[in-house]
Amino acid sequence: MSAYSKINTRAPGSIMLMGEHAVLFGEPALACALEHWLEVELTPLASQRVEIDSALARYRSDLSQLQPEPALSFVLAVIEAYRPYLKQGFRLQIRSGFSHTVGLGSSAAVTAAVTAALAEFCGTDTTPEALFEVALHAVHQAQNGRGSGTDLAASIYGGVVQYRVSPRTVERLNGLPPLALMYCGYKMKTPEVLALVESRAASQSSLYAGLYRLMGQTCEAGRSAVDSADWSQLGQLMNLYQGLMDALGVNDATLSEMIWRLRAQPGILGAKISGSGLGDCVLALGHMTETLPWESIPVSVAATGVEISHDTC
Repeated sequence: MSAYSKINTRAPGSIMLMGEHAVLFGEPALACALEHWLEVELTPLASQRVEIDSALARYRSDLSQLQPEPALSFVLAVIEAYRPYLKQGFRLQIRSGFSHTVGLGSSAAVTAAVTAALAEFCGTDTTPEALFEVALHAVHQAQNGRGSGTDLAASIYGGVVQYRVSPRTVERLNGLPPLALMYCGYKMKTPEVLALVESRAASQSSLYAGLYRLMGQTCEAGRSAVDSADWSQLGQLMNLYQGLMDALGVNDATLSEMIWRLRAQPGILGAKISGSGLGDCVLALGHMTETLPWESIPVSVAATGVEISHDTC
């Protein structure tokens, strides 16, 4: 068990650069860690109590029998994973520098940061590979087996990563692209979007399989563009991927207007939906020069992933 009086961890938010939908069918995805951080402070307790304070809930329970709390499902799933190694209780204070209402990977960030804190507390492996294994298991526990882990990979490894579900691979890329992000003002939950796409694909399964393959090929080309910092090429590929998202039926009039108005700006090289679609955010490559009538969210790629520091006794 850790000899530290306090353990501090932080993990960046994340956003999908390319690979939406197709990543669930074995194709690669590209995701970015963002300079929007979620912080966790772990303080050991001289008891078997588990205390959690966050903006989502205030939680008190006994380590031997954790009480359920839906608002903290990801955090509690991580604690369950480490419970065989825990000899005493602790307090977690969770502070987020960004809202969970906008799709910046808040669930992945809190899972990554809590996993790092408990791994350090228990004295277990804190390499990115080890943290990812535990954190992904916790995500699947909290979401009944769902979740690709793409945003989690970005939060843990940092920078831009190429990620594939099966066989699972995470590759950290060299480039840090300049990004701009806009929120349309509404969002549809990802499981609902996935269910809608699945229902449409049922009668055209071979065509949709072809779309996913094209998405994967576009991501492979995007990986090379990021690694060589060829932003002009990456912008073209983002526009191409957006066309494939259109074909899946996850675009709408508002998102389309946002995309085309962003692309019309001289400092923007490409723009596409980021996330499952039918709401949420549009991601642009480059620098905005004009104000548009939607919420602009300042973003930049975080060069580092989850971080651990501590105070000694």
